[in-house]
Amino acid sequence: MPSNAPDQIRDILESVRTIALVGASEKPNRPSHEVMEYLQRQGYRVIPVNPRLAGQQVLGETVYADLASLPEPVDMAELFLAPERTDAVIDQAIKQKIPVLWLQIGVINESGAARAEAAGLRVVMDRCPKQEIPKLGIGPIVEQA
Repeated sequence: MPSNAPDQIRDILESVRTIALVGASEKPNRPSHEVMEYLQRQGYRVIPVNPRLAGQQVLGETVYADLASLPEPVDMAELFLAPERTDAVIDQAIKQKIPVLWLQIGVINESGAARAEAAGLRVVMDRCPKQEIPKLGIGPIVEQA
């Protein structure tokens, strides 16, 4: 079962520092762009992942083609993908030993979530951190200067 209980989501959001956002968009009106910008304002390091934009910049960060291309370990992979496109990314997250897998609102893959959990990953599914952070009263993880 995904870790969708409020106390588990709070623990995840308070312990994660670096997030790979899979399905990042360069378009400011896209939900993935809005969420990335919000998470950056909250003090998270967000690394965009999108094969179409690899090598470009989104919100000051270099975009990588996939999780295997990331230059550093991340604490969480957040997926903004159609559910039918998540299996390969979930398998990459398992292989990379990324501790948390977060599937955005509407991104539901029960078998993929079960695979990730069986491999030891914590999974949140059908939730959005941009909604959960204020709902849970989580302040910025890094005090803004």
